[in-house]
Amino acid sequence: MAGFVSSAILLVLSWEARLPMQALLQGYYVGMAVYGFWHWSREAGNAQPAVSFWPLRMHVIAIVGVLALSGFSAFILASGTRAAWPFLDSLTMWGSLLATWLTAQVKVENWIYWIVFNAIGVFLYATQGLIFVSGLLVAYLVISVVGFVTWLRSQRVVAPSV
Repeated sequence: MAGFVSSAILLVLSWEARLPMQALLQGYYVGMAVYGFWHWSREAGNAQPAVSFWPLRMHVIAIVGVLALSGFSAFILASGTRAAWPFLDSLTMWGSLLATWLTAQVKVENWIYWIVFNAIGVFLYATQGLIFVSGLLVAYLVISVVGFVTWLRSQRVVAPSV
């Protein structure tokens, strides 16, 4: 419920701050909060999957894809909207979608992506005058670092495949 409400609030704030891709991302998180609540309430009691690594080639493909999608959506935003930071807004949206997917797949590297995209988000929201949201993302940065270290040290980590 908290994820739903906070994402809904951030959706509105992002839209008003002229960060349309962040607003779209928060809309996605509103939907994921509903799905997550439904999914986890049905799956209660099941064992958690092992933490693992993603192959390097998949990171290369994903990063190229995120950059390409970001460039395309930034072009559209720059030419058809009053978006404040078209490329960075797009990059954090597409990158956060990738990080969310990697988190759901229980891949250690998801935390590295979160660190990068939360850091960009701190800048985006601070430049738009949303200091409290920027502060929230600083907290997310700290959580991401702790998550990375915790998952990396997990005894359930398996070696990456090539």
